[in-house]
Amino acid sequence: MILAAALSYELYLAFSRQDVTGAGSEAGIRSAENLQLLFRDRPADLPDIRFVDGDGRALSLHDFRGRPVLLNIWATWCVPCRKEMPSLDRLQAKFDPSRFLVLTLSIDTRGVPAVRQFYQELGLKSLGIYADQSGAALGLVGAPGLPTTLLLNEQGQEIGRKIGPAEWDAPASIDLLRQHMRLPADGSAK
Repeated sequence: MILAAALSYELYLAFSRQDVTGAGSEAGIRSAENLQLLFRDRPADLPDIRFVDGDGRALSLHDFRGRPVLLNIWATWCVPCRKEMPSLDRLQAKFDPSRFLVLTLSIDTRGVPAVRQFYQELGLKSLGIYADQSGAALGLVGAPGLPTTLLLNEQGQEIGRKIGPAEWDAPASIDLLRQHMRLPADGSAK
């Protein structure tokens, strides 16, 4: 547990040393000013995070290879997460999930039922339900807090990260995602 916390802190420090002007650093990470997204110069492998979907099926990040993924780690009790979720829902509604997936991974200890209730309360319709009741995902990706969002390429490697909430469906955010994740210009909407 102490080792995981130390590794999380070290990763946080590596990301937090970056300026927001995009100048880069020795760690090989660049920042995008409008979202304060940090982009890696080289994709980084991630551990195979395990979780369940809304039907209770066991899944892992490896199951989503072959398409870009925006992995958002959140919880129903996290106030900034609650504020951010509608924009993630609207973002997923703009894209075919078989070509670009917004994977919102809850770390609520109450699991799928808590997430399902939350989605109903907020009227979220485009996002899938995914839950990691163990909460291990947060430590596995070295996230210092919630929400934390990772951008994954088609090989499941991290290419960028955002700590804190964002308006993901804003035009500037979508343009940035298209640029870095090679998303189709037409959105390949449903």
